[in-house]
Amino acid sequence: MSVLIYLDNAATTKPCDAAKAGVMKGLEVFGNPSSLHRCGLDAELLVTDARTAVADSLGCLNEEIFFTSGATESSNTAIFGAFKSQGKRKHRVVTTTVEHPATARPFDELERLGCEVVRVSPDENGIISAEAITDAVNEDTFLVSMMLVNNETGAILPVSKAFTAIHRRFPKVITHCDCVQGYMKLPIKAKTLGADLISLSAHKICGPKGIGALYVRKGLHIPALLMGGGQEKNMRSGTESVPLICGFGEAVKQYSGNISERLEKARRLEALLFELCEKNGGISVNYRGEKSPYVNSISVEGLKSEVLLHYLEKREIFVSSGSACSKGKKSGTLAEFRIPVRNMDTTLRISFSPDTTEDDLYGLMEGIAAAQQELAKLK
Repeated sequence: MSVLIYLDNAATTKPCDAAKAGVMKGLEVFGNPSSLHRCGLDAELLVTDARTAVADSLGCLNEEIFFTSGATESSNTAIFGAFKSQGKRKHRVVTTTVEHPATARPFDELERLGCEVVRVSPDENGIISAEAITDAVNEDTFLVSMMLVNNETGAILPVSKAFTAIHRRFPKVITHCDCVQGYMKLPIKAKTLGADLISLSAHKICGPKGIGALYVRKGLHIPALLMGGGQEKNMRSGTESVPLICGFGEAVKQYSGNISERLEKARRLEALLFELCEKNGGISVNYRGEKSPYVNSISVEGLKSEVLLHYLEKREIFVSSGSACSKGKKSGTLAEFRIPVRNMDTTLRISFSPDTTEDDLYGLMEGIAAAQQELAKLK
């Protein structure tokens, strides 16, 4: 029986043991955190402990962290909250053409509601500069949103530089960052990132699915997206999912202390991946700019992504052809990053976790080489 090789960690990660234990603890402490008796207090203490862990990881205050069902809800809350707060007085919003759908589609809706949406594209070298973002902002702008790490190429966007310049020139503009692929992978803090609002997800950092968080800078008020019983200080109504929150908190605790060490390991794995691609000769690396080593895009000449993906799957090697949310549709993001058209249908996304090893990459390359030989004969 072959050993499972999982290299689709940008889609989701395997929950770590600490996160699984946290979920079980949250199930056992079954009280409603809003209840005033001891069972409720015990649950509330677990939620507070997890909130502290997330806040500490961002270097912010507990009161700035609000738990959500995931980064999609966090980004929707941020974007539509900014619109409800300032959209009647100002009408311009700025984002990029390479955002995750959880950001891109809310902006489509803002456009339908009458906002002027400016979408900044990468230049001819596949780079979005801080200047391009700041130049798109004017006195009528109320929101700027950009991701930190692109989920298909790993490209790092100049969030801190752009947001710092924007706040200096237009201090009332609200800034939002989708930090899903950068959180707990790059050494970032809320203050240095410079965003007023930050979207986070647990299942990208070896935590459970269905839980995320939104950082809201102290002093900034945005209306709630979900209304009801007033949980999360009226920011996100609905009984808190104590098991998932506990799992999130434990995953954060597990990985907070050695981000730099894991980053160096990911860089070594990235270098090995690129080296093996070059040795193969029939594989090209799609993006080599300033990027996170955790997410990599490659193309295998002459082999359709979906065909190769399923071939590898039969060998217990799991990768993706792009964003998991795209369900196999051709990526517009790769085109925005100026990836050659000939590579579009042959792209694989290779993404790492703390558990990824060099042997995983050697196994991947053996699988691709076997596919190149076997599938070529069928043509």
